[in-house]
Amino acid sequence: MTLLTVWKETDPSTPVLETTDEAEIREALAELGARFSRWEIRDVPSGASQDEVLALYADEIDEVKQREGYTLVDVVALDPAQENYDEVKTPSRQKFLSEHQHDDDEDRYFAKGAGVFYLHANDKVHAVYCEAGDLISVPANTTHWFDMGTAPHYVSVRFFHDDDGWVGHFTGSPIAESFATFDQLAERRAQLA
Repeated sequence: MTLLTVWKETDPSTPVLETTDEAEIREALAELGARFSRWEIRDVPSGASQDEVLALYADEIDEVKQREGYTLVDVVALDPAQENYDEVKTPSRQKFLSEHQHDDDEDRYFAKGAGVFYLHANDKVHAVYCEAGDLISVPANTTHWFDMGTAPHYVSVRFFHDDDGWVGHFTGSPIAESFATFDQLAERRAQLA
């Protein structure tokens, strides 16, 4: 169950919107130029390779590539069963926790697990708790950050328009430190289920 929580950028304690309704989420994000949709979930085995994940969703990935003009698609994953998990989980999380933007759209499909995208636009922060089946597109130049939680476990398909892949331009703003974390939003989502 996807959860959208919206706050005024100056008041991280009081949400102005909290919803799990897919149509309401899609509408709220569309106002920011962001796209949101859902794909049928397929079983992604633990330790699946990039090629195996891409093959599972080949038709959907091809459709997005053709519609949006993406030329590079890759897979990022963190799994507690992987050999170096304890070494990489914290630095991986820290890399995306500060507010940044990209020259390109940031499209992500969650094939497994969950993560939260925080879009900072129109004087508000929109936190989208995404889980398996969710495809989100953050428009180019939209300030945002991403939290995968203190115990990340996810598989995500990423789409790019060029071969440079993920390139972030950090704003230096501490705003991300003021809003609910992945772990807090995961707890809230569980309460609403």
